[in-house]
Amino acid sequence: MRALIGYLTQLSRWQKSLVLLIFDASALLAAVFCAYLLRLEKLPPEVLSHQSLLMALAGVVATLMCLRQLGLYRVVVRYVSQRLVSVLVPSALLGGVVMAAVSYFGQVWMPRSIPFLYALLAVLFLGSGRFAARTVLMLARESASIRVVVYGAGASGQQLLGGLRQGGGYQVEAFLDDDPELWGREVAGLRVYEPRHANLERLERRGVEGVLLAMPSAKRSQRRAVIQRLEPFSFHVRTVPGMQDMIDGEFSIDQLQEVSIEDLLGRDAVEPIPQLLTQCIAGKVVMVTGAGGSIGSELCRQALAHGAKTLLLLESSEYALYSVEAELRSRLGAQQRLIPLLGNVGNAQRVRQIFQAYNIDTVYHAAAYKHVPLVEGSPAEGIVNNVFGTKVLAEAAEANDVERFVLISTDKAVRPTNVMGASKRLAEMVLQAMQQGGSKTVFTMVRFGNVLGSSGSVVPLFRRQIAEGGPVTVTHPDITRFFMTIPEAVELVIQAGSMGEGGEVFVLDMGESVKIHSLARRMIQLSGLEVKSAEQPDGDIEIAFTGLRPGEKLYEELLIGDAVDGTKHPKVMRGQEDCLSPQAIADLVEQLQEAVANEDSCALRKLLEEAVAGYRRQGASADWLERVDEEADNVTYLK
Repeated sequence: MRALIGYLTQLSRWQKSLVLLIFDASALLAAVFCAYLLRLEKLPPEVLSHQSLLMALAGVVATLMCLRQLGLYRVVVRYVSQRLVSVLVPSALLGGVVMAAVSYFGQVWMPRSIPFLYALLAVLFLGSGRFAARTVLMLARESASIRVVVYGAGASGQQLLGGLRQGGGYQVEAFLDDDPELWGREVAGLRVYEPRHANLERLERRGVEGVLLAMPSAKRSQRRAVIQRLEPFSFHVRTVPGMQDMIDGEFSIDQLQEVSIEDLLGRDAVEPIPQLLTQCIAGKVVMVTGAGGSIGSELCRQALAHGAKTLLLLESSEYALYSVEAELRSRLGAQQRLIPLLGNVGNAQRVRQIFQAYNIDTVYHAAAYKHVPLVEGSPAEGIVNNVFGTKVLAEAAEANDVERFVLISTDKAVRPTNVMGASKRLAEMVLQAMQQGGSKTVFTMVRFGNVLGSSGSVVPLFRRQIAEGGPVTVTHPDITRFFMTIPEAVELVIQAGSMGEGGEVFVLDMGESVKIHSLARRMIQLSGLEVKSAEQPDGDIEIAFTGLRPGEKLYEELLIGDAVDGTKHPKVMRGQEDCLSPQAIADLVEQLQEAVANEDSCALRKLLEEAVAGYRRQGASADWLERVDEEADNVTYLK
């Protein structure tokens, strides 16, 4: 039976329609003969005469034609509903009328009750056949379905339930909901449970494998609380798309998603201050460097959304520039211009030409080398791009009377243990020195930690490792990081840049730091799997500790000193930090340039130790030019 069902479900659409047509024709002929049997209790010879058979065939053909015209063969069997009756009744009645007409005008013998009995039996046979087929398909599907519960018994949950009942490989056992008014009641035929520990344990024992979150309009803090409640259990937690997709009716079962990392780590966004969002952007010429990167591309999106007159995209990667331009073209307003520019921020001539060609008002400098171990392996390139490139860009901005220059910095610039962090702190110091020198351009720096979903982020790495069966690699059991969503970080960067008066280091409130080991465990558990360990040797996914990479810190900080002030925005703080004089910075840059020219990484590191507060090199040099006989290991690092 299962093999037959499998064979029929694999047929093409027209083949399935042909099977249904043959079934319907057979059922309608059976209805004719059953009508005679009900009326006469036997089949007299006249019923099998040539004329009577032609009359029956005419009624059957008329019924089939009406069924086709009313769209019966366009309906998928598993979606059959009570509306089927409105198609079957008129079609069967038409067949009975045709039979009566043939009998009357063709002088063919037939009891007058036969057309009525035929219509009644036709509706019964065709309807019961389709409902029986639907039931068999549903039972077959349920036996191979994943048993789940839906969290959220509201409109979204009921819409999800309707979709799951029609197909998708899920068997819904019950609802969970936070509303006490619904506990113990039935919604759409399913019981609603309170999501307390005992009920979740009971559902797990009943074989429930997953929980589908139907809470598209819930705040992030609410979703986070729900996920934390489900974490102790072996449920595979998935979620529906956004509320707008549910409203628009665009949701399909294929759109069920893994729980987003934003739901695990994110927080409710603080309402922005509209004036701060538009002050440096609306009606202005805006340049974004590193426009194809995670932060740069989001800066571009928000710049267009907030009314930039002209948006310049400066990007060294041709593919990244092509991709971001293609996306932004669809967002472009009627009066907005988009200028894609290939180029490196360290190319002084190219940068000067760009600033001279366009009357730029605001610069968001996001271009940088940011991966700690890669910059450790090529320290000179990190200095050239992050320090010299920033200096070239800032000098061109100053020379061309740019109003504001905002540097996207990092928490790794605070007491850095790596070249990347030290280079970003030096970039900050270059801008602070230029501001001290009386520049009319307002130079501002904004520091924040890791962003979720950026290139090289640990989160997609963990997802891939889990999908491949592990192990999930973490550098150290105690390593922690700050996380923030990209849109929230960029929104705060724009607002911080608008508040700058010159030379400040703004710091974003990143919330609480996250233990990466705990993040890995949570992602494994929410995938419906168990962590394999000494205590749980039969688990599914192992967490492997690979050791800190060169220059990697156990934890990050956001401020060098304790001098910090609040601002207009509750999530943005203003730090007051010491810096070198303009002349000292000029001398330092000259010495760095000499060390780079001489390919002297030891001199580079010594200069960094002398100039950057808190910088201390960890271990031997990681410069690949000094390790030509070594091979790079393939262990992934935490950015």
